[in-house]
Amino acid sequence: MTIENRVALIAGGGQSLGETLSYQLAEEGYDVIVADIDIENAERVAKTVEEKYDKKAIAINSDFTKEEEVTAMIGKSVETFSRIDLLVYVAGVAKSRKVTDFNLEDWGLTLDVNLTGYFLCAREASKEMIKQGGGNIIQINSKSGKVGSKHNSAYSASKFGGVGLTQSLALDLAEHNIRVNSIMPGNLLQSPMFQSLIPQYSKKLGIPENEVEQAYIDKVPLKRGCNNEDIANAVIFYASDKATYMTGQSINVTGGQVMF
Repeated sequence: MTIENRVALIAGGGQSLGETLSYQLAEEGYDVIVADIDIENAERVAKTVEEKYDKKAIAINSDFTKEEEVTAMIGKSVETFSRIDLLVYVAGVAKSRKVTDFNLEDWGLTLDVNLTGYFLCAREASKEMIKQGGGNIIQINSKSGKVGSKHNSAYSASKFGGVGLTQSLALDLAEHNIRVNSIMPGNLLQSPMFQSLIPQYSKKLGIPENEVEQAYIDKVPLKRGCNNEDIANAVIFYASDKATYMTGQSINVTGGQVMF
């Protein structure tokens, strides 16, 4: 099968990193399924894929924490394209508070989106990949999946869980020629998630809000924040035939901030 015939499902493809991945994978020759809880964003990205990159694209409205919606998303994807070669799970949420102030609702939401959603999407996509003889699953995780994060207990717990899930999926699915890997970004400083957390990080660090970004840059040996293109480059490589001997891995893209 040539690259031009492959299909990528981006779960959380309607904005920020997911939007970048939708475009970059289209540029690599994939037809694209843009799935997102915000259908207007998903439709905008899908339209851009078709108009700018001349690839087929559809938008699907889906809440990845709801089993029936994930099943419907996979069904519509296969109905439209007959196959799913690549699933990239991008969706994520973060709530920042000291553990003594962290409420159960936010804990549950974080684990639902970051971990249960990944599980549901991978489970349902893998069923189709088994039928077609192979595929590729990539989770966008975080450096917080390898090192604990102050005031981010739920986020870090969900991301550590994602690493274990990735390894377990890789073992389950290897016999079906399905590879599963996680990518561990550093701080995506311009992402909506990071920007929304600046007030809390300001309090945590005891510095003004306008100094937060620089404080996080200072922690990185390469002295810059992570950007969407850094992650897209890693996704493209791990989805490619050049990475066919790699599965169950959690790959750092952190500018040297995390090295194991």
